[in-house]
Amino acid sequence: MKKIYIIAMAAIMALCATAALAAEKLDRLAAKEAKKLEKEGWMIRPGSLPLEQQLLKSYELQSKTDEDLYPLYIMGEATSVGENYDAAKTAAISLALNNLAGQIQTELTALIENTVVNKQLTAEEAVSISETVMTSKSLISQSLGRTMPVMECYRLNSKKNTEVLVRIAYSQKKAKAQALKAVKEEMERKGEKVNEQLDKILGL
Repeated sequence: MKKIYIIAMAAIMALCATAALAAEKLDRLAAKEAKKLEKEGWMIRPGSLPLEQQLLKSYELQSKTDEDLYPLYIMGEATSVGENYDAAKTAAISLALNNLAGQIQTELTALIENTVVNKQLTAEEAVSISETVMTSKSLISQSLGRTMPVMECYRLNSKKNTEVLVRIAYSQKKAKAQALKAVKEEMERKGEKVNEQLDKILGL
């Protein structure tokens, strides 16, 4: 019994040491990127978290995985220039959402291709849904709910316009479910058949 306890304690200590090393690595990465951005003229608005802390939060979310080691969050990043801060920020967030939608599109296409390989879908069914996915980037973007802002900074260009950089995070599982729902609704709107097997494969 004592031996089992010692082994368990050793395993817990090893896990704690690994977690500490991982956290230290993220700290270093955040500090390095923060210095690089500051050197390029990026600043934060008064009252915002320091850039290094924002970046650390971003890295922490990116490193989170589920039990199958798939990322829990997807990240979207974009910059935009505007005559004032709010206009530039709004445009940057919109572009970041499009970035997320593009990543989801790619994942859905891979999922469809995989279902054909596993003979869960016929080639014709796969073509039908693939075509809808490829033309539904704006629908996917609109289907995403409230995102999690993880980084926001700005700089002034030579024309005194404001350039805003944003990074947003979104639950991978939630994003995929909402995107699949949007694709299904679009297929139904076009009068295309969506059978129960397809619902099951897509997790709807």
